[in-house]
Amino acid sequence: MSDEKEKKEFGKGILSKIFGGDREEKEKAKAEAEAEAEAKRKAEAEAALEETRRQIAENRAKAEAEKKAKEAAEAEAARIAAEKARAEAEAREKARLEAEAREKARQEAEALAKVREFEARREAEMAAKLAAREAEEAAKKAAEEEAAKKAAEEAAKLVYVVQPGDSLSKIAKEKLGNANRWPEIFELNRDQISNPNLIRPGQQLRLPPH
Repeated sequence: MSDEKEKKEFGKGILSKIFGGDREEKEKAKAEAEAEAEAKRKAEAEAALEETRRQIAENRAKAEAEKKAKEAAEAEAARIAAEKARAEAEAREKARLEAEAREKARQEAEALAKVREFEARREAEMAAKLAAREAEEAAKKAAEEEAAKKAAEEAAKLVYVVQPGDSLSKIAKEKLGNANRWPEIFELNRDQISNPNLIRPGQQLRLPPH
């Protein structure tokens, strides 16, 4: 009985090895097939992604080209419209000048026809007007010179020489009574102050009226 039992156990071991090896081969083949399928799937996914990127790039380039073409067409249309408007404006201006020239010629012809009849009176009136104008201009010039003189005197009074440690707000407070009026000094002296926070001793600043 012992020998038969050993024979049976031995037979079972051999069968287990045979069938067990076959199962391992099948599992290995299955794993390889799955790996190959996964690699194929990844390759297809990458190819699809690359195709999508290519299509996006093509669409973007197409859209950019269409945009540029549209802008060029719009620019050309605008140029044509501007050229047309300019030509129409020039035509209107030419017609206006021609009408003015005709009207001027007509008026000159009428004036020339009457000139001899009213020549003496016109000369007298012109002489009187000229004298009045000269007198008026002389009075105006004298008034302007007087005003300029007064303005220069007032301007001389409204000039401040910057001292060390001065600032526009300090000058405004001391000379105008209000530190918040410094922007008025800045505006009056933009020709020599580019930064209201930077003034130099010795600068002659114009001051606004009190």
